[in-house]
Amino acid sequence: MTDRLRVGWMGVAAVTLGIVVAVGPVAAAEWGVPLGASYDGPEGRPRLVTPAPTELSPDERATIVVFERAAKSVVFITNTAMQRDFWSLNTMEVPQGSGSGFVWNTQGHIVTNFHVIYGANSIKVTLGDHSEHQAKLVGADPDHDLAVLQIQLDENVLEPLAIGASHDLRVGQKVLAIGNPFGLDHTLTTGVVSALGRTIKSMSNRTIEGVIQTDAAINPGNSGGPLLDSAGRLIGVNTQIVSPSGAYAGIGFAVPVDTVNRIVPELIKHGKLIRPGLGVSLVSDAVSKRWGIKGVVIAKVARGSSADRAGLIGLREGADGRIEIGDILVSVEGRSLETINDLMDAMEKHKVGDRVKVDVIRNKKRRSVDMTLQAVN
Repeated sequence: MTDRLRVGWMGVAAVTLGIVVAVGPVAAAEWGVPLGASYDGPEGRPRLVTPAPTELSPDERATIVVFERAAKSVVFITNTAMQRDFWSLNTMEVPQGSGSGFVWNTQGHIVTNFHVIYGANSIKVTLGDHSEHQAKLVGADPDHDLAVLQIQLDENVLEPLAIGASHDLRVGQKVLAIGNPFGLDHTLTTGVVSALGRTIKSMSNRTIEGVIQTDAAINPGNSGGPLLDSAGRLIGVNTQIVSPSGAYAGIGFAVPVDTVNRIVPELIKHGKLIRPGLGVSLVSDAVSKRWGIKGVVIAKVARGSSADRAGLIGLREGADGRIEIGDILVSVEGRSLETINDLMDAMEKHKVGDRVKVDVIRNKKRRSVDMTLQAVN
């Protein structure tokens, strides 16, 4: 007797003494359809796991350690503003923006970007353990896009970031950015220092000098978060990106930590940055340009100020009623001045009490005066 058997492509059959014996399960004959609930072949079971390498690479281990340590110090910041309903005239809090920040010290001070909390009526900080805390604005410096918040919490709970330096950074060294892009919790991106000494504009239209450029992915929500070196030290505060679409395009900027470490203590102590200055008010750049003057024109000298003691003078009214120009500031410590922004950048290099040489032009004659910088608002 001849037995004919149609065997599925996954099955094996044998004919022994006229008896058909199926060896292994018989699968569905048709390709591209489920094998069926009764199928018990290897394709119906999870694949074997390929053993992992005995150890992660040293670079991977170092990155993991940095993230796990630093993530405890990175926070998520949301701010709300009061709005009045058009129809009911009732006021209500509405979300206005969000960003990142990090723990500065065990007293609850949190550092972030000024633009993250700008216009906020209420600020909430979410820590790494997902606990939420109301925060108060302690101080802000829009010119450097920095702000300091404070939350109330036991000192032993907070873990400040380690502080590094930015003056000795080198293009090509590894950096890590941690933040909350698009509201996603604790996201790590890595990259390198792409360039140093960049200049960007803050919300107040002031230039921020010495900015770090990086290719570590920075997206909306990363603002105010830390940029770290490979040892997990803070080297910058992520602040801006260059992108036609508004999302990551490979160029991000961070305020250097040397600037942050100088300004934050001032904001904690005074609520604002106490700047060194000359004790003068200035004519706007637009007016100076209209007058055809290259330099910074002094409008008024405050009585008893450093400029007053140095004998500088501002605008005066002549006998014929016309405005007479006094002194024009043209350089500070050899740094040429053409705009008010140039003067402010020059002041950034110094501190209150420093003695500086200032070049001025009066009646088309140039001279130098030594001045002691004073505290100005």
